[in-house]
Amino acid sequence: MTEQEMATHQSFLRKCAVTRLIRCTQPEGIQMDANLQSMHVGAVMRKVKSRTWKKQRYFRLQDDCATIWYKSKKAGNAHSTFSISDVEAVREGHQSEVLLSIADEFPADRCFTLVFRGRRGNLDLVAESADEAQSWVRGMRKLIESLENMDEQEKLDQWISDWFKKADKNGDGRMNFKEVRDLLKMMNMDMNEDHAHRLFTKADKSQSGTLEDDEFVLFYKMLTQREEVDEIFQEYSSDGQTLSLRDLEEFLRKGQLEQERVQEHAMELIEHHEPSDTAKTRQAMTIDGFLMYLLSSEGSVFKPAMQQLYQDMSQPLCHYFISSSHNTYLMGDQLRGSSSVEAYIRALKRGCRCVEVDSWDGPNGEPVVYHGHTFTSKILFKDVITVIGNYAFKTSQYPVILSIENHCSVEQQRTMALHLTRILGDKLLRNTLEGKANSGLPSPEDLKGKILLKGKKIGGLEESLSGVVEDSLAAEVSDEDDAAEIDEENDIVRRRPKKSKQRLSKELSDCVVYCKSVRFNSFKHASVHSKFYEISSFTESKAKKHIKDAGAEFVHHNARQLTRVYPNGIRTDSSNFNPQEMWNAGCQIVALNVQTASTEMDLNDGLFSQNGRCGYVLKPAFMRSMEKQFDPDRPETRDGYRPVKLAVEVISGQQLPKVNLKEGSIVDPLVRVEIHGVLKDQAKQETRHIDNNGFNPVWRETLKFTIHVPELALVRFVVEDHDKTSKNDFIGQYTLPFSCIQQGYRHIHLLSKDGTSIPPSSLFVHIRIKEGT
Repeated sequence: MTEQEMATHQSFLRKCAVTRLIRCTQPEGIQMDANLQSMHVGAVMRKVKSRTWKKQRYFRLQDDCATIWYKSKKAGNAHSTFSISDVEAVREGHQSEVLLSIADEFPADRCFTLVFRGRRGNLDLVAESADEAQSWVRGMRKLIESLENMDEQEKLDQWISDWFKKADKNGDGRMNFKEVRDLLKMMNMDMNEDHAHRLFTKADKSQSGTLEDDEFVLFYKMLTQREEVDEIFQEYSSDGQTLSLRDLEEFLRKGQLEQERVQEHAMELIEHHEPSDTAKTRQAMTIDGFLMYLLSSEGSVFKPAMQQLYQDMSQPLCHYFISSSHNTYLMGDQLRGSSSVEAYIRALKRGCRCVEVDSWDGPNGEPVVYHGHTFTSKILFKDVITVIGNYAFKTSQYPVILSIENHCSVEQQRTMALHLTRILGDKLLRNTLEGKANSGLPSPEDLKGKILLKGKKIGGLEESLSGVVEDSLAAEVSDEDDAAEIDEENDIVRRRPKKSKQRLSKELSDCVVYCKSVRFNSFKHASVHSKFYEISSFTESKAKKHIKDAGAEFVHHNARQLTRVYPNGIRTDSSNFNPQEMWNAGCQIVALNVQTASTEMDLNDGLFSQNGRCGYVLKPAFMRSMEKQFDPDRPETRDGYRPVKLAVEVISGQQLPKVNLKEGSIVDPLVRVEIHGVLKDQAKQETRHIDNNGFNPVWRETLKFTIHVPELALVRFVVEDHDKTSKNDFIGQYTLPFSCIQQGYRHIHLLSKDGTSIPPSSLFVHIRIKEGT
């Protein structure tokens, strides 16, 4: 290391130990961490995109310990960066398709993959040595862990730090007034210049004409004074300085509308959130502790207890909504998109419990997976099964259903069965539980750690158990494979000869136990003839027609057996249909294109954000009973009908992200609250827009709704940038089940279009729920 490099490195270590503003995460650990020091010095590594695209790039950890900087040797001053907070995980070795393709060229101990959050592509890297690779793997994991362990206040500190560095153009660690003025615009705030200068002068304690470290923190605190929070604090504080234990209890009862364990909860809040030891000793809470509580998960709009696994998991599979993916292998559209095992990893890691595998005859006797009769790329069936086996239970222990669309010859079906049994081993369910055909489906609890095959089957469970099934009998194709059943518009995309029979190997048939695919005839026929282990699939159009014609019968049908709904073939762009309509009828497996960010995926993520994100959500009791009647179009006719009134006061917003990166552009935010549920509950209302303030806009507007079936309703909070001449731009959103909402003063921590968090962006609201009349 040269003297200059050493000096730069020492400066880096000093910066890591400064205030919370200009600090790295866990500074005392970083100074002693050889891996992070090595990352800061930097390394030349190969960035790999394919077997033929391998280019050298210089990578380095920035001084802020939160950003990776990289550039090509030939790019002059041009460079790129990405934030550590964007990285979800680090995989060692040949754990991506790209790195597997070069396994013969570079050993596994020099290779690693950075997996980004959301739908962004991975970054595959090859280090010059195994030791260097390990330094980066360990260092990245340490930084990711540090960021994940931050509370909301620490995330806010990090956010301030990031902005300070962006505004400090000359990098001298100080900011003059011009830099501060530019910073305010970058931070989405159009402030009166005189007022800004008054705050600047007040914060400039050294009277140097610049703000340093703590002075900038003071400036920021004055800038972000939460008057609306101060008002609430003063309303409940008996001495105007703190909230005594009794004050806090009153706030929990009246402000937060809590009724149980109030005194105990108040004491817990002081213990967990109050930063002042003196206040703690007096069993009191300061304004800082109050704000920290409101910004914490306990002050969130989502009931913390319902984010854990809280539902009864011992009911039959058909009594649950199941997080499901359509054409899981696709990373993009349905015609030319690439097929990838990475798509399965992403789907399973986000909690999907039903994934789809389209299998076709491939070369050398090996089945392949792709979207047949299109230009999508192909991947090996055995590679897909290997990945599913490796990732099925990393996010949830509850069963995974493989929805097999089988287009293979009998010989390659046997190969499929061989791969399934050899690769998955005991994870693959091959027999009924307890070795007998019961009268109903087992529960998610019964099937923990098991992978179920959904596909065609020769005969039924009873014949399989008695051993009377012969090899390679012809079996009727299921609805989704029947050419006569394909929508006319879909026929444009896929043309194939009509056939009513398909040869099916006994080996593959035997892998299907509780999810036998059958063609649907009618609800009347199903009620008489269907077996509990049979499942029918519908296009979205057919499902909608059945809901319109016989909604109550559809709900009854779904109380005793599984139904799968998938997108119309016309959706070649991988867009999605509204899953709420299908959930309203009790359909369990509502398969969406999870690779496509959309309102529909927001709803899906919202529904499955509860119950430990395990991928299973128990349906309401009235949708599980064969004795009760529920018609989604006439909710008022059901037993126990009790509508509720929802009032949402949208108070303020905090640090909303910019949507237009043009210099000087500032958002004009508005908030829309949407109710998604049965038809009678579909509603939306919005606030006025606030001109030129995405930093701390205040609305104080109340939006009111009547909800007839709260058990099925989802509430979506959307923030948009108002535009007079064109469509509003999306800023952020948050969706959750109505049943999971906490009443009272709550923060809503916003998510990006991609479903990833964007700290510290939030809304501050007050929510009240009353029984309707």
